Amino acid sequence: MGDHEAHVKKVVLPSGKTIEVVYFAEAAQRETEPAPRKPEPDQDLHTCLDCGSKLVQPVEWEEAGPENWTVLLHCPNCDVYREGVFSQACVEAFDEVLDDGADALARDYKRLTHANMAGEIDAFAAALAADAIFPEDF
Repeated sequence: MGDHEAHVKKVVLPSGKTIEVVYFAEAAQRETEPAPRKPEPDQDLHTCLDCGSKLVQPVEWEEAGPENWTVLLHCPNCDVYREGVFSQACVEAFDEVLDDGADALARDYKRLTHANMAGEIDAFAAALAADAIFPEDF
């Protein structure tokens, strides 16, 4: 058996549950690993640095040490990709913005579905009133 070091990281899931992830690594292997990149200053990751669009999306992400994340970002407005290392707090703030955006999309979808169905009901009711529906329509 070799000399093992353990690192424990607590992760809070979107459901609110907390889990502990235990990492084991050989001490010698840790010495040969490159030093983790320093995180960029905290920033609004949903905002494109090139065009200012507020629609930047994460494409890939992975842990970059015990407290940072490497994230590949994409702006659909100007098609720019950018990769950086960001702090846990910065990534969590980005996740909140993404959750808010998903909620807004779901609300808009429900409103559009309701409006579409209301239009179809009105058209059907008008066809019934005009006696314009026949058995062969079904």
